[in-house]
Amino acid sequence: MARIKISELLKNGATFLGQKIEVKGWVRAFRSKRFVQLNDGSCMANIQGVIDYDNFDEEQLKAISTGAAISIKGLLVESQGAGQVVELQVEAFEIIGAADPDAVQKTILQPKKHSLDLLREQAHLRFRTNTFGAIFRIRHAASFAIHQFFNERGFNYIHTPILTGSDAEGAGEMFRVSTLDPKNPPLDDDGNIDYGKDFFGKQVNLTVSGQLEAELAALGLGQVYTFGPTFRAENSNTSRHLAEFWMIEPEVAFNDLSDNMDLTEEFLQSVCQYILKNSEEDLNFLDNRYAQEQNQKPQNERSHLGLRESIEFVVNNQFKRLSYTEAIEVLQKSKAYKKKKFQFPVEWGIDLQSEHERYLVEKEFKCPVILCDYPADIKAFYMRQNDDGKTVAAMDVLFPGVGEIVGGSQREERLEILKAKCKDFDIEEDELWWYMDTRKFGSVPHSGFGMGFERLIMFLTGMSNIRDVIPFPRTPDNAEF
Repeated sequence: MARIKISELLKNGATFLGQKIEVKGWVRAFRSKRFVQLNDGSCMANIQGVIDYDNFDEEQLKAISTGAAISIKGLLVESQGAGQVVELQVEAFEIIGAADPDAVQKTILQPKKHSLDLLREQAHLRFRTNTFGAIFRIRHAASFAIHQFFNERGFNYIHTPILTGSDAEGAGEMFRVSTLDPKNPPLDDDGNIDYGKDFFGKQVNLTVSGQLEAELAALGLGQVYTFGPTFRAENSNTSRHLAEFWMIEPEVAFNDLSDNMDLTEEFLQSVCQYILKNSEEDLNFLDNRYAQEQNQKPQNERSHLGLRESIEFVVNNQFKRLSYTEAIEVLQKSKAYKKKKFQFPVEWGIDLQSEHERYLVEKEFKCPVILCDYPADIKAFYMRQNDDGKTVAAMDVLFPGVGEIVGGSQREERLEILKAKCKDFDIEEDELWWYMDTRKFGSVPHSGFGMGFERLIMFLTGMSNIRDVIPFPRTPDNAEF
């Protein structure tokens, strides 16, 4: 008898009615020593098995406990109770992996509500909960949708280095990788660590971005994208920061900033549409959870959109496009600014805060927003300088509830200007000789963007802490599991 996944059983129950089947999973609950709720992770819902006392002795039934892994064989029938369409009349069961009831009582496997803090402490078990089952199935669906989007449009998936000698962002917040003896490293004549004797013959770090390498590939393959892990040694313990996270970074030759905005809008709407269509059960659960969470907040802090409504808001609205300068003017003319409701200042040259970004999306334009042409001083060296000499061809995409979700730009393809930018940003040309070199051989306008995958999953699931949308979060003082 072949095992059938619970998702298939519940989706196509009529096909299996009256048949003897086998399911395997983990016990979510066992009531009255008669009704067992089984879940195998394939979907949110459980299958109910109904046990006839006359067919099993007391000792056999004692082995069924919350958290145990079991196999059930029996006849699939229409359910006699509320809450499920079909159920299994249990004819035989086998304990695959027992669970100690006393140990279960100390874990989140207890069938009751647990705090997110406790769930993070037991991240090895939180996959079995409804909330995190839904989150990580949606994370998978979004990942698939991203690969599907780029594949259908002829992009090449590029694996850029995780170990790198360059700092793409120029921030310097990188994790060093070394095989040198930390207690007795070799020193140079100046008393500094001699990385020339290290494994790679130079100082190497974990990457903060695959963008620069992706640009090299785009200038030969035309259009590429990366989807891989990135790392920031930023000592920040906020709900929006991780030390290890995943980035999606497409790069397209011959695309200008306008083309880049078109691609980004199409990309985001496509992924959101896929989730609406293919993750309905998980989305409904998280939508209800989000609504309950919002109701517990003060009135002025609540979102005016539900979770599903926020995703539909992105899919159903054309993105508003305006320059950074225009956005500053809009903010300064707003009632919120005049009544001093913004916590942070609003003036040309600042890096906009989340409260400003959300105001533009949720209050002013009531649609997703793409801001472009930012002051050069607050953007990276590789962004193309505009003719005004003050701004660069950068763009940020703003979403409801989260603010910035994507950042991108047209890249500087002119060698002399790129050299000048490196000097302004105190970047050694020799360290990026390979990047500069591509501007000597058929350099062309090209553009791309970067999106933190976890930031997207926060938006799609309504979770307010980034640690709850990645299986095993890495943060300051935390590298458990």
